[in-house]
Amino acid sequence: MGFFLEVLVGGLLAGVMYTMVALGFVLIYKASGVFNIAQGAMVLFAALTFVTLLEHGVAFVAALVASLAVMLALAVAIERLVLRHLVNAPPMALFLATLGISFILEGTAQLAYGTQVHGLELGVSDAPIAGLPIAISRFDVFAAVVAGALVAALGVFFRTTRAGVGLRAIADDPLAAVAVGLDVPRLWTIAWGGAGVVALVAGLLWGARVGVQFSLSLVVLKALPVLVIGGFSSIGGVIASGAIVGASEKLAEVYVGSHVGGGIETWFPYAMAIGFLLLRPTGLFGRPVVARV
Repeated sequence: MGFFLEVLVGGLLAGVMYTMVALGFVLIYKASGVFNIAQGAMVLFAALTFVTLLEHGVAFVAALVASLAVMLALAVAIERLVLRHLVNAPPMALFLATLGISFILEGTAQLAYGTQVHGLELGVSDAPIAGLPIAISRFDVFAAVVAGALVAALGVFFRTTRAGVGLRAIADDPLAAVAVGLDVPRLWTIAWGGAGVVALVAGLLWGARVGVQFSLSLVVLKALPVLVIGGFSSIGGVIASGAIVGASEKLAEVYVGSHVGGGIETWFPYAMAIGFLLLRPTGLFGRPVVARV
């Protein structure tokens, strides 16, 4: 039982890391219906900016503030210079636009920061917490606390602020939101700025976990099953599905993988996602779209 709990808790905490990336997708999708495949490149760019500033002698807090400013400016520029002009474009055109932005960001990062791998320390050890009956990483707990604080802040934002309520209105009915006078372009800018903040937090946590390297942009692939299972427009959904994905992949690897040669952790979440697409395409918390014809 102790070993089972250790695997389960480890998986739940790993799922928090997946949730951090998925939140960036949800913010953009709720506001504009765009599936932002460039979120992974934004995570990479944020981590590279921060670690490069640290390596050039900038203090931790100053590097954090500067990186936040860079990501806000980058996210707003993407929205205003590219996506705002594609408002009425087909969904595939928007998807391809964000795919192109992803490659541009990776190329720009390579030119600006080089291709070497960087280590990143946030001052939190990855050693197990002493005194507990099971091994739980200090860093994993730290990441869970940071993610929880970010999710709580987003929840307060969407429920209590005018901009948050406006974004919820756009998500429910974009045409009605325009009809009542909401400034949709401004709200989209706020949503993209929020995605930039989420990318910075996710980039720091993932960079500290696996190192700041160009494969960090592929972390976006870990978020896809979380989005499918939780629903593309639900913050609560990606939190729950992140925990489900993290726990299930770890338990499957330990208790099923040992009988089939191992290696199922990498693909098991995608098998779950396909099952949800077949049985419940909107995910656990997504709502089916009903259109009058």
